[in-house]
Amino acid sequence: MGKGPGLYTDIGKKARDLLYKDYQADHKFTVTTYTSNGVAITSTGTKKAEKQEHHNQCDVKVDTNSKLFTTITVDEPAPGLKTIFSCIVPDQRSGKVELQYQHEYAGISTSIGLTASPLVNFSGVVGNNFVTIGTDLSFDTASGNFTKLNAGLNFTHSDLIASLELNDRGDTLNASYYHIVSPLTNTAVGAELTHSFSSNENTLTIGTQHALDPLTTVKARVNNFGRASALIQHEWRPRSLITISGEVDTAAIEKSAKVGLALALKP
Repeated sequence: MGKGPGLYTDIGKKARDLLYKDYQADHKFTVTTYTSNGVAITSTGTKKAEKQEHHNQCDVKVDTNSKLFTTITVDEPAPGLKTIFSCIVPDQRSGKVELQYQHEYAGISTSIGLTASPLVNFSGVVGNNFVTIGTDLSFDTASGNFTKLNAGLNFTHSDLIASLELNDRGDTLNASYYHIVSPLTNTAVGAELTHSFSSNENTLTIGTQHALDPLTTVKARVNNFGRASALIQHEWRPRSLITISGEVDTAAIEKSAKVGLALALKP
C-alpha cells in the first residue's frame, strides 16, 4: 500500500492473498499479448468459471465460453482519481463505471451499473498508513434493498498487519493477521478466523509463504476442518508463471487429492 489508507479492498488484503491467492483445483492456461498501443488481449482456458482480475489500462479477455471481458482504466485524469469502465459481452447487464479517489487520509470508490435499475456500490476508508477504518455498501435500486453492508478496521505496524471485518450485513466476523518474518526471502505467515453468527460456526485458516529463490515461491495452508493445501510457483521467464497446487482432506485421507495447474504466458 502506498501513502494514505488506500481503498476498502486493501483491508485484510495481505492475509487474503497469502491464504487464498493462486490456490486452485482447475487446469488453467492464460496467454496475454499486447498491441502496439498497449492494449492487453488475454485468452483464458479453464475447466471452471473464474473470477477475472484486471490491472491494465485497457484489458480484453476471452474465455472458453466465448465471453469477452473488457476493462478500460483512465489513471489520474486528476490527482488521486482513477476511472474504470468494465463490461462482459454479451451480458448487457454487466456494464459498470467505477470512480476511485485516493487522498493522504482517505480513499473512496464508487460504482454504478449501466442498467435501468442499477446496483450502486460505495466504499470509503479514512485513516493513514497505520490505522484505517471504513465501510463497503451496495444498494440495489430495483429492489430498494442494501445487498451489502460491511465494515472494516486495519492496523499496520512495521512488519505486522491486523484486520477486523464485519461482513454479510453483520452475520460474519473476520479477523486476520499477516506477519513478515523475513523480507529477504519474502517469508510471511498469516491467519484468518471467521465466525458466522447465524450458524455459530468458526473457520480458522493458517498459512505461510517462502521464496526459495528470486523466481520461485512456495506456499502452504491448513484449516481447522483438516483441509491442507500447498503450491509452488515459478517465474520461468519475465511475467510468465507456472503454478502447481494441491489440496488434501486429512479428515478423509482415502479421498483423492485435488491438483491444479496454471500456466500464464506474457511476452
